[in-house]
Amino acid sequence: MPRPRLLITQRIFPDLVEQARRAVDVDYREEDGPMPTPDLLRRLAGCQGLVCASTDRIGPDVLSVPGLRVVSNIAVGYNNIDVAAATQRGIVVTNTPGVLDETTADLAFALILASARRIVESDRWLREGHWKSWTFFDWLGADVHGKTLGVVGFGRIGQAVARRGRGFGMTILYTQRHRADRAVEEALGARYVDKATLLAESDFVTLHCPLTPETTHWIDAGALARMKPTAFLINTSRGPVVDEKALVAALEAKRIAGAGLDVFEREPAVEPELVRMPNVVLTPHIGSASVDTRRKMASLALENCVAVLTGGRPPTPVNPEVLGR
Repeated sequence: MPRPRLLITQRIFPDLVEQARRAVDVDYREEDGPMPTPDLLRRLAGCQGLVCASTDRIGPDVLSVPGLRVVSNIAVGYNNIDVAAATQRGIVVTNTPGVLDETTADLAFALILASARRIVESDRWLREGHWKSWTFFDWLGADVHGKTLGVVGFGRIGQAVARRGRGFGMTILYTQRHRADRAVEEALGARYVDKATLLAESDFVTLHCPLTPETTHWIDAGALARMKPTAFLINTSRGPVVDEKALVAALEAKRIAGAGLDVFEREPAVEPELVRMPNVVLTPHIGSASVDTRRKMASLALENCVAVLTGGRPPTPVNPEVLGR
């Protein structure tokens, strides 16, 4: 009986690929970037498993490949996969939650600090040779310690950012669809508020919610108008949670002080106006980009895929109802 076969669409750590080959056959594409759909369909033929990245678009055409049993995403989010179509076809979808929480929280807080203290802007100014002497009013930014941190989405990553805020003596507000356990609130000193209160009272609004129809453009012109003119917006969740054109307008009108963005509405495209703004810190979707964390993500994705192909249960299924069929 032939061994199960899986396809890996993008370059990952080679030693992890070799580990997977001990259990299943592997077709490994040693290239970066999303796999063109015609190539994906051709190479997926005869495979029962697919290990992909968030930049790969996995729609009904891919999910209709005969024999496909599992799609394992190397990411927490899975809006790149048509989960409903996969479920209808009895295909297991998995993701990699948990392993990147602290690393993404590190980046979110780095964006808070960089935005408030004008780190990127002043670094560029120094490198360009403009610094001739220290002066009293050069590069005045905003304090982070003692300020109010508004966390949108209070799951694992949101709570990890709140812990960092506590270390800076910040007041923690949060909002999401359902209130967190009281024990979590007490441990983090966090107060549950509605959207309007969080926007009005926060000095830093940091986004950690999943992308859903309800959260698409959660930050729009109306939301930005409710924020303090001294406030900063931080987004390490999903790009479409923020209406980028509305953000540009708010920044140009000085309705908010600045922003730190790791994700964008139409990645890898970025609103040109944002690129030109000195009070915006931009990073290219690097929330999980540490060696340790990316290894853990790839390892978990392979573990999920191999588990399904060898008759086991994947650790982190997105649609567990398929496993009961």
